[in-house]
Amino acid sequence: MRAVVLVAIVAAIGNLLQGWDNATIAGAVLYIKREFNLQSQPTIEGLIVAMSLIGATVITTFSGHVSDWLGRRPMLIISSVLYFISGMVMLWSPNVYVLLVARLLDGFGIGLSVTLIPVYISETAPPEIRGLLNTLPQFTGSLGMFLSYCMVFGMSLIDSPSWRLMLGVLSIPSIIYFLLAVFFLPESPRWLVSKGKMKEAKQVLQRLRGREDVSGEMALLLEGLDVGGETSIEEYIIGPDNDLTDNQEHVVEKDHIKLYGAEEGLSWIAKPVARHSALSLVSRQGSMANQSVPLMDPMVTLFGSVHEKLPEMGSMRSMLFSNFGSMFNVADQQVKNEHWDEESLQRDGEHADDGSGAESDDNLRSPLLSPQATNAEKDNAGEQVSSMGIGGGWQLAYKKDEKNSGALKRIYLHQEGGPGSRRGSIISLSGDVPTAEGEFIHAAALVSQSVLHAEDLGSQHPFGVATDRPSESAAKGPSWRDLFEPGVKHALVVGVGLQILQQFSGINGVLYYTPQILEQAGVGVLLSNIGIGSDSASFLISGLTTLLMLPSIGVAMRLMDIAGRRWLLLSTLPVLLLSLIFLVLGNVIDLGTVAHAVISTVSVIVYFCCFVMGFGPIPNILCSEIFPTRVRGLCIAICALTFWIGDIIVTYTLPSMLNSIRLAGVFGIYAIVCTIAWFFVFLKVPETKGMPLEVITEFFAVGAKQTASTVKN
Repeated sequence: MRAVVLVAIVAAIGNLLQGWDNATIAGAVLYIKREFNLQSQPTIEGLIVAMSLIGATVITTFSGHVSDWLGRRPMLIISSVLYFISGMVMLWSPNVYVLLVARLLDGFGIGLSVTLIPVYISETAPPEIRGLLNTLPQFTGSLGMFLSYCMVFGMSLIDSPSWRLMLGVLSIPSIIYFLLAVFFLPESPRWLVSKGKMKEAKQVLQRLRGREDVSGEMALLLEGLDVGGETSIEEYIIGPDNDLTDNQEHVVEKDHIKLYGAEEGLSWIAKPVARHSALSLVSRQGSMANQSVPLMDPMVTLFGSVHEKLPEMGSMRSMLFSNFGSMFNVADQQVKNEHWDEESLQRDGEHADDGSGAESDDNLRSPLLSPQATNAEKDNAGEQVSSMGIGGGWQLAYKKDEKNSGALKRIYLHQEGGPGSRRGSIISLSGDVPTAEGEFIHAAALVSQSVLHAEDLGSQHPFGVATDRPSESAAKGPSWRDLFEPGVKHALVVGVGLQILQQFSGINGVLYYTPQILEQAGVGVLLSNIGIGSDSASFLISGLTTLLMLPSIGVAMRLMDIAGRRWLLLSTLPVLLLSLIFLVLGNVIDLGTVAHAVISTVSVIVYFCCFVMGFGPIPNILCSEIFPTRVRGLCIAICALTFWIGDIIVTYTLPSMLNSIRLAGVFGIYAIVCTIAWFFVFLKVPETKGMPLEVITEFFAVGAKQTASTVKN
């Protein structure tokens, strides 16, 4: 994983530059106001700060199409160049107008980096650590703010601080970012596949994954180019092809489906399971608990079924297949003595499956996929066991389409339940402990049309050949019509909703104006006894606040792939609300100057620390995960455009709001938005941790269909 971690760190430097700029302008604007006599012109003051947001909004309008055309890497390089040019122009700025132009160029760089860095990291990272790596931009952004506040505080102690020098220093780290991006960052393998550059994509994957055989993931990236189509949830009992061949007394050929793995040319036999088997009913009852909650999106429950046993199992322990080439070498050695009793399966239900695999409404409403581990664990013999599928405990397999002899069905497989569930679905139905040595897994599957063809199954290493040539879907390119696919529309509602609520919770406005907010709160009183002036005191407190944010982000990085994105949001939003309430009370009730300053400072620190654990990084992480590859650029541009428009509104209006309704009124509004945000997350936002990007988009397609069915009924 070393290569992919280093790549993510280098990419996240772009957010360090954004954080640096945010903190620098927050400090420099105090001196800009004095030089250009803007004390009585809050509109111009707000425009100086907001001009970078206007630039970011303008560039974001085109960033989706351009990044799909040129690639993710060139856009990150261009952003570093824009940072450098804007820093040099701000260093020169003879008047307000030149400064506004420089801030506009700076906004272009910010818009490209903030929009595309999460996408780039998501497209290069493995599912098991994607959340951790995608929290790095939040960490580097806060680190940039801390370093910048340290610089601004040091400059504020001299007799005549130079705001031009404060802003111009941005050019130095931008040069470093440019060099690292040019010589170290590879292009996104998903983008390369989308452009039919299969050889380059394979080379990048081999470098990032540290292994030669990446044909399984290459096949996955090809499948991710598809947008729309019918997806069904099916259940199988799966065993190695040779094992079932040796035990023909347990075989009913007409009900068998041959599955082909994407590595080593190995195959397995799958038997469709009765829709109303005992295990399905248990899974349905456990997963459907949340469906009694009014207004909850059925898709939230569908995603939640993958993770619902996490407190018992732990998401970072692997209980799945030891490797993709040998799909059923399970770490739990008890499975060695289990076998599949076909007659018992038939006795189990009068509702036996007809073997067609078609889904019913009940099947669609039943989240069948149980949580599985994503990291390696040691088995009883002490051997290292890890999944080499497509990540997150998922395996990619194929079957021939019965309706179209030349076509294939792709199958995303996930083992159903833990060891107890396997024994419940196999042993208990047979009535006694079997003695055969075959290994059989109860697996749930997402089945849909593949972009590959049946002739690709002819060789010993079939998908090595298939993934060497471009897919027909790659030639199509992105289309605005794809945005109207039900799954894509559903994902856009989640992404745009999160971006709106994040911005109107006020974080960026507070960050830009933290020194002034703390100064208005009387924070200078806290440090006046040691001879630090009001301006310097506000910079120092702001710097200490950003320093405290760093360990908070570290906690979020650790929990992002364990507890998950949804849990972090639901846990941190109530703390945000409480800190805002204390801020309001501290400013409404007269507790004395010192008490007022202490309450305001502590509340702002708690607000920032909780924000960067949840509502800060997670909207961008989710937006980079939930859209299909072919339209990811377009959808990210829409979400980012929402982000920047909200940012402009909040930032531009904050000075006037501080003058009119004061600090208490501003934070009261933010408290209301945080309350709305909690309900939105609870009802509409699914959990995506540990799931391959292509599986996430497949779930959205199924969830959209399920939601539409619920609305009709």
